[in-house]
Amino acid sequence: MKVVILAGGLGSRLSEETISKPKPLVEIGGRPIIWHIMKHYAAHGYDDFLVALGYKGDMIKQYFAGYGTLASDLTVNLGASKVIRHTQQPDEGWNIGLIDTGLHTHTGGRIRRLAPHYNGTFMATYGDGVADVDITRLVEFHRNHGKLATVTAVRPPARFGAIEFDGDQITSFTEKPQTGEGWINGGYCVLEPEVLEYIESDDMDFSNEPLAKLAKDGELMAYRHETFWQCMDTLRDKELLESLWDGGNAPWNNWSNQ
Repeated sequence: MKVVILAGGLGSRLSEETISKPKPLVEIGGRPIIWHIMKHYAAHGYDDFLVALGYKGDMIKQYFAGYGTLASDLTVNLGASKVIRHTQQPDEGWNIGLIDTGLHTHTGGRIRRLAPHYNGTFMATYGDGVADVDITRLVEFHRNHGKLATVTAVRPPARFGAIEFDGDQITSFTEKPQTGEGWINGGYCVLEPEVLEYIESDDMDFSNEPLAKLAKDGELMAYRHETFWQCMDTLRDKELLESLWDGGNAPWNNWSNQ
């Protein structure tokens, strides 16, 4: 099953990093966040990827084209145009299609432009968020309900603490409860090819009109994910993910002990 990673956005809310690189290449623990996402899928046996490129997509191509080589000690014979790697990096065994889907194409349009590469049910997620979603159970849920689309519904951490009052006196203060916000689309979708019929142009954001139409037709289901999910919209989000990784407490890391 193909796994689509939407990696073409401008990432303007993380401009401290994205002025020089696409957001999927912003690093957590010395590795691009897109690598973390792919490792998570691969740990569940899904390692056939389609990366929808846009903003600075050539840098993502360069990263994967040189994967392993730039992290190794090398001997370069210029006359023979030969490169010898002395420190072998683990072979991930991934198949990665790196497809230019346009600079200003919206997320629905990017999924639509990849249509020639689908051969059945496929998955899709955003290239700037990590979670401890059980991909195996997600796919099983999708196959069992028989509808065209499944999105993973998450409750993001509240950005502010919750205060309760008795008059002007504060009676309780809870810092950033996980369930402080309502359910939202957290990505990690499983989709049937017929979903493409709901995307009419490059200008469609997949989270808006296509999903609304699917819901109206009774073809959209939610896989409720109660535990960790975190997007990387801002520098503060990046610093949070870094702290979790550096502290050995990254909930999305489901591959280290395999």
